[in-house]
Amino acid sequence: MSDKSIYENLTQLGASTELPQTPEDAVLERVPNPQAGTGYLVRFTAPEFTSLCPITGAPDFAHLMIDYVPNQWLVESKSLKLFLGAFRNHGAFHEDCTVSIGKRIADLLEPTWLRIGGYWYPRGGIPIDVFWQTGPQPADVWIPDQGVANYRGRG
Repeated sequence: MSDKSIYENLTQLGASTELPQTPEDAVLERVPNPQAGTGYLVRFTAPEFTSLCPITGAPDFAHLMIDYVPNQWLVESKSLKLFLGAFRNHGAFHEDCTVSIGKRIADLLEPTWLRIGGYWYPRGGIPIDVFWQTGPQPADVWIPDQGVANYRGRG
């Protein structure tokens, strides 16, 4: 796809863009999948994701792994980075952050399949890992393990 007119709807890529104040303010953008009809996996890794505890306001940290098998659309990566960054000052529990991110991306892209793993670092001595996916894994696409080890502390 060499016709740049298909990207004219993008508002953030190539422009100076402020970090959205909230995840709801963030604009997730998509681009046409030039390999539509081919089964393959796209992986985004966000090892320094942050949000806030909705009760105490203390920071929470996670390693997010987002895997999806595209259909007609790909998520535009700068808009995804800004969306994830908007959680920095957002108060929500680990489960809500992880699942709402997965659902928002799935709603935008309508992928063949999507999963998100939220590997949250411990606070109060308990790590919380949260997993969500849109349905069964496709049988005809190589889907590697997310490769994030269970939390072991100093063990």
